[in-house]
Amino acid sequence: MSSIEHADTSQSDSIFTLFSPRLLPATLMLGGGVTLYAVESYITATLAPSIVRDIGGLELFSWMTTLFVTAGVLGSITVATRPRGIGLRAVYVAAALIFGAGNLICAAAPNMHVVLAGRAVQGYGVGMLAGLAYAFIRFVYPEPLWRKASTLYAAIWGVATVLGPTLGGLFAAGHAWREAFVILVPVAGLMALSARWLLPKVRDDRAEGKTPLVQIALLLTAVLLTSFAGTSDHGSSKILLVGLAMALVAAMLFIERRGRTTLLPEGAAVLTNPISRLYLMMFTMMLVLTSDIYIPYFLQNLHGVAPLASGYLVALVALGWTIGAFFSASFTGRQAVIAIMTGCVLETVSTASLIPFVARSNPAGDLVWLAPSVASMFLMGFGVGLGWGHLIARIISLAEHSERDKASAAISMIQSLGGAFGASFAGVIVNSAGLADPGGIAGSLSAATWLYGLMALPGLVAITMSFTLKSAST
Repeated sequence: MSSIEHADTSQSDSIFTLFSPRLLPATLMLGGGVTLYAVESYITATLAPSIVRDIGGLELFSWMTTLFVTAGVLGSITVATRPRGIGLRAVYVAAALIFGAGNLICAAAPNMHVVLAGRAVQGYGVGMLAGLAYAFIRFVYPEPLWRKASTLYAAIWGVATVLGPTLGGLFAAGHAWREAFVILVPVAGLMALSARWLLPKVRDDRAEGKTPLVQIALLLTAVLLTSFAGTSDHGSSKILLVGLAMALVAAMLFIERRGRTTLLPEGAAVLTNPISRLYLMMFTMMLVLTSDIYIPYFLQNLHGVAPLASGYLVALVALGWTIGAFFSASFTGRQAVIAIMTGCVLETVSTASLIPFVARSNPAGDLVWLAPSVASMFLMGFGVGLGWGHLIARIISLAEHSERDKASAAISMIQSLGGAFGASFAGVIVNSAGLADPGGIAGSLSAATWLYGLMALPGLVAITMSFTLKSAST
């Protein structure tokens, strides 16, 4: 195990300790992996229309995100299920190279089918990098810094929400979408080369076991079905696909409870176990937060906000997450528990409050209604940020040492699943509530009302679970 673990922690109450001389190299490497995942997600979303205009493939448009997300989930799983004897540092090198290769494929793509192949390769690589960030936490940092590192990763996602679309917009404006993929290749190469010197070589302390292929297949199929649901034009098809996806997840959890070969750490599929409730909280919080994807549309159609302004206003959700994470980073024990509980309540109440403030015809953009909407967006993210780092630290500390790779990889996986299911649920709700038919102002009002009413309900699950937490130090 690396000597990094024995670094001086006399100032470990500050997040800036992560950037001390001994920890800075590893912080840059792990934070860099999360940055690639976060920024690439938003860059390509902005570039996608330019890609379609250049090489066609509009009918495959949605698959650019579908394959990226699905491959990302598989990548995070790979961190925990890799063959024994392969260290985390070797996985980091492979992940960076795979991501670089995916960018090269996209950059050279003559048609949309090749772009999709590149997106899948990209997603697999950065999915591993994101999972590695959490897997390395216990080796790189002493335990008091685990929450601080998780806070940093949350901040990166917040910054990427603004930085990604901005960079993507710059390349799209210049019709240089290929260059947007090429520019990250040297970065990936440098990360792969630097891993040997900047990351510690750690012992593979996982328990012996087979790869849970059945659970992986069920989970990936569920993600694909959920993605299909998000792109379907028929409400009945959406409901059927989401139902099938949920059934597959239930089957996966059933096998986890009964089988000897597991994908999740011990107890994660049994609700009476604390670690299971922590994962459930993360899933429901992400699911609720994903309701923000329709905020720009409602701001434009109901409040007369310009498209560019609406995009930056919704970025307040990510800004709230970042500020909330930094605000609570130094909390421990009972303070941490209160932060988690308060965060769950804030997110749920803020989401529900969008009903009277956003679901309103306000074409003149009257600040009496627009200002509370903006405040609610910020508080949605702030609530998640308050408790997210503490949830991560608790999960890692509760898992057995031999299963901490599983526990760490599952964090990234649960985050992606929450986002994927949330996007699909939101799509089913707004389309069933009349967003497209009858459409117009009436359709938007109905869709917004039902969306934020129903999407707030899973937050009640998170609140309930938060009240079962113990106040022991994390």
